[in-house]
Amino acid sequence: MSDVLVTQTGPVLEVLFNRPEKKNALTVAMYAAVVDAFRQADDDPGIRVVLLSGAGDTFTSGNDIRDFQTRAATDSASHASPFLDALSSLATPLIAAVNGAAIGVGTTMLAHADLVIAARSALFVMPFTRLGLVPEAASSLLFPKLVGHQRASALLLLGDPLEAETAHAWGLVNQVVDDTELMATARGVAARLAALPPAAVRQTKHLIKNGAPDVAGRIEQELVLFRDRLCSPEAAEAFQAFVEKRQPDFSRFS
Repeated sequence: MSDVLVTQTGPVLEVLFNRPEKKNALTVAMYAAVVDAFRQADDDPGIRVVLLSGAGDTFTSGNDIRDFQTRAATDSASHASPFLDALSSLATPLIAAVNGAAIGVGTTMLAHADLVIAARSALFVMPFTRLGLVPEAASSLLFPKLVGHQRASALLLLGDPLEAETAHAWGLVNQVVDDTELMATARGVAARLAALPPAAVRQTKHLIKNGAPDVAGRIEQELVLFRDRLCSPEAAEAFQAFVEKRQPDFSRFS
């Protein structure tokens, strides 16, 4: 069975780290499979949300050390680069459902997710300095923005573990639920997101992640898109549904 399972249910593409006997430690082949799934999501207008999760009792324990050392010895230590590029540029909304340990890249990748649902068992650890390494996935940039400079320093310099409830209080995750409710909750959120106007959702994600860095520039960028959206078929359906006092149906849009 594949170490990464990719299944599509309606407009939601589920990507599952499926190596529970190794705590979902990530190999080159697993990274490549996830990259392919992300590309599939962006290329297929029928896919509106990607849901990322881990099998067993661990989200992912990070890079497979044996695989990582082999790649480093052959001057291929950057095998995660295509994954990080695909993750950071993913246009389709990404939801992460995190259970158990999320070690190293298992935590840093979450800064690129649009929504994070955590089980109470979730534990976030970035032990880079303890391994003689430095942070990756732009975590040295993104985590201070997410949780503040001092908190990010404790996470990245000391490698302090972060429990789910604290991660929620710090703004790293959106919601904490019982382990037994994790996937049902994440799928419910994915369904809500998938039911929204797809172009409006993708453009909003782009504004949040890649919008102009200054206020004036962002206002102008939003106004251009807002004017276009007012004339869009999606907006027409939303307004007509409001007038007719019914739920809008965006299923025919891509």
